Amino acid sequence: MSEITVPAMGESITEGTIFKWHVKEGDSVNIGDVLLELETDKVNLEISAESEGVVQKILRQEGENVTIGEVIGQISAQEGVSNAPASKAEEASAPAEAPKVSETPKAASAPVPAENGEGSGLTASPSARKLARERGIDLDQVQGRDPIGRIYHDDVKTHNEGSKPAAAPSKPATAPAAQAPAAEYGKPVERTRMSRRRQTIANRLVEAQHTAAMLTTFNEVDMTAILDVRKRRKQAFQEKHDVGLGFMSFFTKAVVGALKKYPHLNAEIDGDDIVVKKFYDIGIAVSAKEGLVVPVVRDADRLGFAEIEKEIGNLAGKARNNALALSELQGGTFTITNGGVFGSLLSTPILNTPQVGILGMHKIQLRPVAIDAERMENRPMMYIALSYDHRIVDGSEAVRFLVTVKELLEDPESLLLEG
Repeated sequence: MSEITVPAMGESITEGTIFKWHVKEGDSVNIGDVLLELETDKVNLEISAESEGVVQKILRQEGENVTIGEVIGQISAQEGVSNAPASKAEEASAPAEAPKVSETPKAASAPVPAENGEGSGLTASPSARKLARERGIDLDQVQGRDPIGRIYHDDVKTHNEGSKPAAAPSKPATAPAAQAPAAEYGKPVERTRMSRRRQTIANRLVEAQHTAAMLTTFNEVDMTAILDVRKRRKQAFQEKHDVGLGFMSFFTKAVVGALKKYPHLNAEIDGDDIVVKKFYDIGIAVSAKEGLVVPVVRDADRLGFAEIEKEIGNLAGKARNNALALSELQGGTFTITNGGVFGSLLSTPILNTPQVGILGMHKIQLRPVAIDAERMENRPMMYIALSYDHRIVDGSEAVRFLVTVKELLEDPESLLLEG
């Protein structure tokens, strides 16, 4: 018998949520087969089988929180146990006689009526039922977080803690929202639990607002020169490098050039110290299904335009497929976010702490621009925004940083020198 355990996932991650089991009890697995997908604060990870055999027990269910090293399932090494009923016996010591247990077929992959449910149709995970039996808790009295009403281990654990006199008043307050949301709002609503990643995003954004003295300064860029370069060079660039010449490589190079000139935007605060980083790992915000993620382009100052475009394309593809590694999300020194792809004309980006600067790109829009005292022209203009931590970045420094970015973008040839 071998155990399925939650592996170490990086020093900053101590727990996760079981997002989806790809196997069920009774399934045969080989070494390397994907058993389940685990959702963490940053990425989804696949846990694979480390031994060959039959999935004997699944101890933790989808939606349950688990910690590193925790046993969440068991794999039987006995080749003879290959059917679902045989692997569902409550006692693993006698698998050959497991089909004789009449309750076994009920424990397949579908939710099982809770033993304490008094015929009410209530369903609960095996670990929830076990904990309820051990603590003498009536599952009918447990308030679950699952929208379809299933009770999980954490629900029972929380109920037990909440049943103490000091916490008792909290239950009536939450019950109406889960059981009859229409009564609260008066009209139909849909209630779903936030994913672990969405909770993390929310917490980090609030943390940034609370811990940083965040301000935003704005400017606008005439994109005429960059659009001209792309028009003239786009086809040759594609043929030579097998990648398109987009805007992100120009902005990445411009940011690196400005960071070299104003290094406090490439720093972070550590206690009473200012840590100025002498490397340029630029985070590129990418919108994925589960929310915004910020993979990092390493040593952007050492990369050419084609290398930057390829790296951004590779990271963005991984982000949308939930295939990013933790190492690809950690350690950025400055972030660029592009709300313009969604049509945003102007916004104030929030810092990606502990970084102290983030540049916001926006939609390119034709606007009348005064060329001189007598002439006006329609030019492709983009508003850019720099949010910064005023604790270590002075307002004048932030403004000059953004002006430098503007000047480099309006003279793309200078990017080869400054970037």
